[in-house]
Amino acid sequence: MFHPTPSHPRLCRFAWALMAVLVCSGTSSAQEVWVITESGQPLHGAHSPTRVIELDAAQRIEAELTTGLPSDPRQAEPIVRRRLKEGGPALQHRMQTAYQGITDAWSLGITTLPAVVVDQRYVVYGEANLDQALARIARYRKERP
Repeated sequence: MFHPTPSHPRLCRFAWALMAVLVCSGTSSAQEVWVITESGQPLHGAHSPTRVIELDAAQRIEAELTTGLPSDPRQAEPIVRRRLKEGGPALQHRMQTAYQGITDAWSLGITTLPAVVVDQRYVVYGEANLDQALARIARYRKERP
């Protein structure tokens, strides 16, 4: 453990303040809330999730890129390349976010939609009201500290 020396009073005050913040943050109610759903199944409620993962986002992006393509792959390829280039960094970010969301949901073992996940540890399935899902998780955590 760090013990500041009395010869550095500012450092000493800073260290004690930092330790107080760290100790108090252990009991904080701050949570990371993820909503995992599809575009046709939005959740509602007063709370705002930290992250919304729409598992069909990658499919929708792919549909944007492939809409109206000729059936001949040799003709379709340059069109898709052009669309990817025109989409630029924004499209790349959307694609990365969509596929990362799928990976994260899969790694958590999500089986039903919608799913509300708190701290990547607690999950409520099938509840479309975010406030009610969070209340259920809070009750569970209170009963099993």
